[in-house]
Amino acid sequence: MTKTRNRWIGLVFISMAISLVIIDGTIVNTIFPNVIAALGLNSTQVQWVQESYVLVFASLLLVWGSLADRIGRRLLLVIGLSLFVAASVWAGFSTDATSMILARVLQGFGGAMVLPTTLSLVNANFQGKERGIAFAVWGSTIGGMVALGPVLGGWLATDFGADGWRLAFNINLPLGLIVIAGLLIWVSESKEEQRAGGIDIVGALISVVMFATLVFGLIEGRVYGWWMASTKNTFQIGDFAWPTDGISIIPVSLAVSAVFFVLFVLWEKSREKAHKNVLLDLDLFKIGSFRNGSFAALIISMGEFGLLFALPLWLQNVERLSPVSSGLVLLWLAGGAFLASAIGGALSGKLPAVRAVQIGVLFELLGVAGISLVASTEGSWWPIAPFLLLYGIGVGLATAQLTGVIMTDVPMNKIGQASGSQSTVRQIGSALGIAVLGTILFTATQGAAESRLLDTAALQSMPAAQQAEFIDGLSTTVVDSSGGFLPMIEPTLLDAGAPEEVAAEIQKAANDGFTDGVKATGWAAAGFLFLGLLSTLSMGSRRRPEAKKASKADSVEKA
Repeated sequence: MTKTRNRWIGLVFISMAISLVIIDGTIVNTIFPNVIAALGLNSTQVQWVQESYVLVFASLLLVWGSLADRIGRRLLLVIGLSLFVAASVWAGFSTDATSMILARVLQGFGGAMVLPTTLSLVNANFQGKERGIAFAVWGSTIGGMVALGPVLGGWLATDFGADGWRLAFNINLPLGLIVIAGLLIWVSESKEEQRAGGIDIVGALISVVMFATLVFGLIEGRVYGWWMASTKNTFQIGDFAWPTDGISIIPVSLAVSAVFFVLFVLWEKSREKAHKNVLLDLDLFKIGSFRNGSFAALIISMGEFGLLFALPLWLQNVERLSPVSSGLVLLWLAGGAFLASAIGGALSGKLPAVRAVQIGVLFELLGVAGISLVASTEGSWWPIAPFLLLYGIGVGLATAQLTGVIMTDVPMNKIGQASGSQSTVRQIGSALGIAVLGTILFTATQGAAESRLLDTAALQSMPAAQQAEFIDGLSTTVVDSSGGFLPMIEPTLLDAGAPEEVAAEIQKAANDGFTDGVKATGWAAAGFLFLGLLSTLSMGSRRRPEAKKASKADSVEKA
């Protein structure tokens, strides 16, 4: 009885560990305007503060997932959480761009240790029906924390003045110490025997370059140009600046990633043939459930959180909600995700995990499509609330049960590698989804805003050249500010002497244009989720019947 209680209490602290990382990723988006103002960041520094964390985080997931198998999963989790907490405090006391960027790099370094090791520990400490319940708790925690982050960030940014953003980082210190103590007391250590050859350092370095260049290319394509270099945005590190009169850095970055992918496969195969430790056992992809589940996870991740990138912008800039109020709206999603935890636990052992994944993705699809259908400048946020709840239930079900399906046939001595691999796949899917959906949001917004402004009576009386210049300038400003300029349009026009009815008409057209962009993003996300739903049809365990019988016999014998 004590062992069972220990493991479940340990699961609470494992879930809290991943919660700190997930909350930090979402809370920073809410407080970022305060960070920019306090530190006086320029555009290049803003990009590096945002993206350095993501690049380091995504590029190291596979490395730490594999290393955890060898040195100890709990040990690496405690080390990673300690680094993450220390980096958070550093960020909270930063006084310039350099210190903030370095702190974010260290946060990514530590955060990348936390995600795959929490998954490995859940998989190592729970079996059978209990594992399904544990995965449901773990996965629902991720979905819920994505929504809770903006609430905390909005509260701190709204109620604690100009320095409220520092609390958003520093609050990780007391919480982190509590979680670390809980992990040491309630979570058992687990690791696997090592092969000859030591740690695969070369494979680790190759994988870091491969993933860093891939994620950078996916995220920054819209900014620096997918093929030809952008003349508006220059990639710059220190004194080095990429030329703006030729090919963009993006295809070069993606080409480097492709080359290193080939090198990675060749190197890992050679290590495996020599029976030495490998960073990723490529034989994992011969396991049908792992291979098909990873592919499904990639596609689902592309559509899963893309709308959450656009929705807070719409709530704050079109619906004019405060940051904390827009965060509270997203609590409907969090409520659905936590409700899914109970649903997932009740369904565990009664419904095949693959079927639970399919139901979850279907709920996500219906939720995103519903939001895209009812979002309007004519109403309020209330019509989207039930669809956010439905979407949250889907996220909780799909995230937890999909993880279980991917890992179900993975041998125990490879779960660290497998968890790091599937976490990396999801990060790549999320990065690709944000890149594609972000491009759709801003492209559709600009097109829709131009069209709606062109139809306004106030602008139709303008000379053609002046009209085109005004529409292009206004729509570009709305896009470049990610919608942040929308609340300023009407006051700016009134200050410039425009009649009240003209200013109101132009304001409405711009709001409608941004809403159209958000709706287009939602439909695109729904499209990805539909493809993801189709991809789940090939999922499931492919173990031979005799293997399943042997597994069942082992269970009876142990009982």
